[in-house]
Amino acid sequence: MQLPKLSAEQVDAELKQLTGWQVRESKLHREYKFADFVHAFGFMATAALAIEKMNHHPEWLNVYNRVTVDLTTHDSGGITKNDVELARLLDQFAIKLQ
Repeated sequence: MQLPKLSAEQVDAELKQLTGWQVRESKLHREYKFADFVHAFGFMATAALAIEKMNHHPEWLNVYNRVTVDLTTHDSGGITKNDVELARLLDQFAIKLQ
């Protein structure tokens, strides 16, 4: 089932409740910075298990101690509640490793 794309106003309201996230190229975007590669990779590995359960996968990139994340729901053509939920989940994992 396709989720409805959030309006710009809804996205703005959600961003007020998310720390460090912004909209870039019509996607929720954030860069996490960790102490080193092991912590960055640990974040990705830990998050991957929960992400798979959600069946909603991020676009992400790891370079040494940084993980850059972009979230969008391709089937809906933009940002949905799933993206916001995944952003919150990633933040929870990041806090434990930073």
